[in-house]
Amino acid sequence: QVPLKPGRSLMDWIRLTKSGKDLAGLKGRLIEVTEDELAKHNKKEDCWICIRGLVYNVTPYMEYHPGGEDELMKAAGTDGTDLFDQVHRWVNYESMLKECLVGRMALKPIAVPKGESCNFMKEALLESCLLNVFWYVPKVCIFSFLYFLFYSYDWFQTDGMVTIVIYTKQKDMNAELVIVDCQDKRLRGEIIVNDYSYVLEVDLDHAVEEDFFINIAEKVGKVEIILKKKDNVHWKMLGQPLESHNTFIKRKNRGLFYRKCKLVSKTEVTHNTKLFCFMLPKSTRFQVPTGQHVYLKQIIAGTEVVKPYTPLLPFLPLDFKEPSCHDSANIYLMIKIYSCGLFTQALDHLQIGDCISISSPEGNFKKSQVQALEDLSLLAAGTGFTPMVKLLNFALSEVSSLRTAKLIFFNKTEDDILWRNQLEQLALKDERFEVQFVLSEPTRDWVGKQGRISSSLLSGFLKRSRKDSKVLICICGPTPFTEQGVQ
Repeated sequence: QVPLKPGRSLMDWIRLTKSGKDLAGLKGRLIEVTEDELAKHNKKEDCWICIRGLVYNVTPYMEYHPGGEDELMKAAGTDGTDLFDQVHRWVNYESMLKECLVGRMALKPIAVPKGESCNFMKEALLESCLLNVFWYVPKVCIFSFLYFLFYSYDWFQTDGMVTIVIYTKQKDMNAELVIVDCQDKRLRGEIIVNDYSYVLEVDLDHAVEEDFFINIAEKVGKVEIILKKKDNVHWKMLGQPLESHNTFIKRKNRGLFYRKCKLVSKTEVTHNTKLFCFMLPKSTRFQVPTGQHVYLKQIIAGTEVVKPYTPLLPFLPLDFKEPSCHDSANIYLMIKIYSCGLFTQALDHLQIGDCISISSPEGNFKKSQVQALEDLSLLAAGTGFTPMVKLLNFALSEVSSLRTAKLIFFNKTEDDILWRNQLEQLALKDERFEVQFVLSEPTRDWVGKQGRISSSLLSGFLKRSRKDSKVLICICGPTPFTEQGVQ
């Protein structure tokens, strides 16, 4: 993020979009935009960007963009969908930029070269299948490929139960890869497979109880969703398929799925940081994997605003003799409240019992990156500490090869240090763990390290426990801190 000029906050942008000004510059008309036309609008004073086939005039948004004008200019006059997805696909650009909409990209005819129609057809068939478009061709070898690629499901019933069985063919299936929501007869089950996911989504034939069970046969990759019928009636069918039913596509193309979660507690951690506990609905089952995050969504002044946060544990465990039990009913978020932060101020004003929309987990971090690890080094600044909590807990409790786990924690002042007492207690309790606090604005009586992240500061801290040991270094914090740390 970059510092914005006064009067250029998110709230100021929302006010501008509701002022009635012609932000698109077309006096309310929508046009079809060709690639040539889009390419002409590639300057700061005249900037159009295409996202998912829709073209926006982002010129008036330039000074309001939290990432700065230069970031927007990377996509000026082009299709910026991939760039957008890399940086923040979770942002609801349709809501934020609806007054800047110019129109839709013109469709370009696709020419199929002679002699290549067969291969092109195969690729088109595969793509259409991934997009869940109905198709029919004679049985060819592509079916054997699709059989192994796609999941399948079945269902059966008793007088009081309905059981849905999903056959994943994935031998390392576990609870962190299964997300199920069942509310108001709508059942949605999602199975994560690396960068892809399979979704089963139906409007059930009859009502079911909120409470349900999930059984996972890890060795064969079978997932069972067991629903309790509200009435002992015979179902003629499982239900009506919904839009994303029986699809297997890349997760980034699927879109985020939210459910309403209730605030059950709010605890002060420091002078400006609080620990929020949100309870998942009874009709939802998922765990947030280590190193992954969720998105919180609020409607503020009529505009949908979304922000990512990394869930953590309610406290830092001190005993690692046994793997810690996951609290699968609640999501804990440690959030810094900014005095002029539109989103965090709205969060802070939530009362116990109020609800907020929380997405399914997202992220690319995998526990396999930590397995067989010997030295783990964590570099955190401020609330960049939050993803380190679950990672540290997992490494100390479940990675038998671990020799050292070091946390170097950067903050402005002593008052900003999150969970300082817990971290110091852990260092005393577990000889593998070491913590170093670094302050950029210390008082005169501070005797610890001071300064900002640098090679000289890190060189004395980041050392192997032995020659050629397997090392992982994780960094999280504000963008300048992270970029400097990576360098």
